[in-house]
Amino acid sequence: MIPIIYLDTPEGKEKVDKILKRSQLEHGNVQQIVDGILADVKANGDKALFGYTEKIDGLKLSEDTLKVTKEEIKEAYADVDEDLLRVIRRSADRIKVFHEKQKRNSWIEPDYNGETLGQLIRPLERVGVYVPGGKAAYPSSVLMNIVPAKVAGVPEIYMVTPAKADGKIPATTIVAAVEAGADVIYKVGGAQAIAALAFGTESVKKVDKIVGPGNIFVALAKKSVYGHVNIDSVAGPSEILVIADESADPVFVAADLLSQAEHDELASAVLITTSDKLAKEVQKEVEAQTAVLERKDIINRSIENYGAVIVTKTIEEACELSNHIAPEHLEISTSSPFELLNLIKNAGAVFLGHYSPEPLGDYMAGPNHVLPTGQTAKFFSPLNVDDFIKKSSIIHFTKDALMSLSDDIIKFAQAEGLTAHANSVRVRKN
Repeated sequence: MIPIIYLDTPEGKEKVDKILKRSQLEHGNVQQIVDGILADVKANGDKALFGYTEKIDGLKLSEDTLKVTKEEIKEAYADVDEDLLRVIRRSADRIKVFHEKQKRNSWIEPDYNGETLGQLIRPLERVGVYVPGGKAAYPSSVLMNIVPAKVAGVPEIYMVTPAKADGKIPATTIVAAVEAGADVIYKVGGAQAIAALAFGTESVKKVDKIVGPGNIFVALAKKSVYGHVNIDSVAGPSEILVIADESADPVFVAADLLSQAEHDELASAVLITTSDKLAKEVQKEVEAQTAVLERKDIINRSIENYGAVIVTKTIEEACELSNHIAPEHLEISTSSPFELLNLIKNAGAVFLGHYSPEPLGDYMAGPNHVLPTGQTAKFFSPLNVDDFIKKSSIIHFTKDALMSLSDDIIKFAQAEGLTAHANSVRVRKN
């Protein structure tokens, strides 16, 4: 049963601390195993990549069977229900429309005194997208990671995802990748796939950035290769926080909490409310709805460890606590949700009102569902077009324009002890 606690009690503070300290990156010797895989693939290329794929996934690969073929793509489209294909395409279109609004343009601005300054914006040349495999298929994750890269103008997008021992990848994963604009789909996963993208092998080109979620091995591998390539973030377990008042429907709130608790036992589902009545009703609803859900064992462990109904004295106090937690998903289920928006400082995505549930953002709304977790919403943003571009500064000065700043440059350089810097400007004064 999800506990009801009061913020101004020792139990309340203890629960909040436990939620904030949870992490999926503390798993014994996993980092050591990951580092070994990365080093092996870096040194031995395809041989190591194929070896780990056979050892871990039971799939024997070669350079000829590494990529998804045109025939396999055709088979995947035949296997996907027409109505589901329509939904995938509609979702992709909404994601594209939203992310088109994020595009930036290069600019250049001449000044009257001989200065010309600007900024050159170019897409990354090559991006790798990791898509989890295993028992479930996540075409929504495929769309969310590839479409923004395509909108940004990335010319080469490589997707990696683990295949089953028979070489099969879920049809929906393949179809979503093609619809989103992936150029190549590789049948590899795990830390070895991250290594291949980061360092390159005989069959896999090195990329400039790796995005996409994965298990602990993938998360730690991405963290380790940062610097060799860029990454989006190190994703943690999912989380939802709902701020609600007496106007909220307890059935809705409970359902939304459970939508995230079903992800895994480290997921966090928290309601903050000013209403004792709502708190008790949600507690009952959580128990009743959990009993009939397929993933109830996972939900129960998640709720037991990181679920809570927290009662605060004021809605302002609720918002302050929410900002401290900085949730991945924040639902504001109040009578006037827009009035609270200016109080929200830290959240990955904000869902306003009783009819904006979190799954809307996962699948069809349009904004990206790859969001910062584990308090990183305090300094990270959702995945967006800016993640797939790079910026170069443009500087052009005439001689007169340089001379107007030359003495200041020389003085600054000398103050830092960089006499060659000063000389670079001084020689131009003659």
